[in-house]
Amino acid sequence: MKILTLNTHSLIEENYQEKLQKFAMIIQREQPDIIALQEVNQSVSAPLADPDRLTDYFPCQDNYVSIRQDNHAAQAAWLLHQAGLTYHWTWLALKLGYGKYDEGIALFSRQPITNTDSFRISLTSDYGNWKMRKVLGIQTQGRNDWFYTVHMGWWNDTEEPFQSQWKHLEFCLKEKKASGIVWLMGDFNSPAEIRAEGYDFIHCSGWKDTYLLAKQKDDGITVAGVIDGWRDKIKDSDSHTNRNGMRIDHIWCSQNVPVISSNIVFNGSNGPVVSDHFGLMIHTKGADES
Repeated sequence: MKILTLNTHSLIEENYQEKLQKFAMIIQREQPDIIALQEVNQSVSAPLADPDRLTDYFPCQDNYVSIRQDNHAAQAAWLLHQAGLTYHWTWLALKLGYGKYDEGIALFSRQPITNTDSFRISLTSDYGNWKMRKVLGIQTQGRNDWFYTVHMGWWNDTEEPFQSQWKHLEFCLKEKKASGIVWLMGDFNSPAEIRAEGYDFIHCSGWKDTYLLAKQKDDGITVAGVIDGWRDKIKDSDSHTNRNGMRIDHIWCSQNVPVISSNIVFNGSNGPVVSDHFGLMIHTKGADES
């Protein structure tokens, strides 16, 4: 099974349509079984999407925002559909971004989606607050696993502390963890290189970092420089981050699983750059793989 996560930056990106095409091209090449996306935007003023282009869309029960024509997930799914590659997908609006976008999170699956789950982890429930956070999950045909796309806040945020968000996430997933495998994929805003903060907090909670489990891996860096949300958090003297980047996008699993490889994609050397984040893709060993 291949799993990919990417913070897309979507409509905010310069040369967006070109990058969307390149994204679809690499998905056609790699054909991940599960894709987790964050910062999946649509313009609040765009016309509603044509229902004929939403044939593979599985509505999330917690989503009260209609899909619009420029919805990033809808556009990507349609491009893949036109290329003969069907992905079943769902999208959840979280908040108003930059004053003009419905910003959300999305999941894509090669297999039909059979169930969705979503819940809020932020203290705020204000759609107009850019620090609003929710988690979106799916189950797919033929699997008992739950797959969640996650976009966490920051460790030292006094208004929306990471610890509070993580503890609420753990509480909401307690029963699912006890009954099967749960995957958490996304932008955790938690550099693996920094001790005694978000990364260690998750690791000490018993979750398994698939990067560490992987038999074959690269450097794992998902952000090469200082990006939105980090400009006031990275000091000029932080030579490690300035020189080497950060590993802040992760794929966590609730159980030890055999991981063949963990690789960065959409980084300029393994696929074109399409966002201010690079993508992270793992290949896990299934019963039918040697």
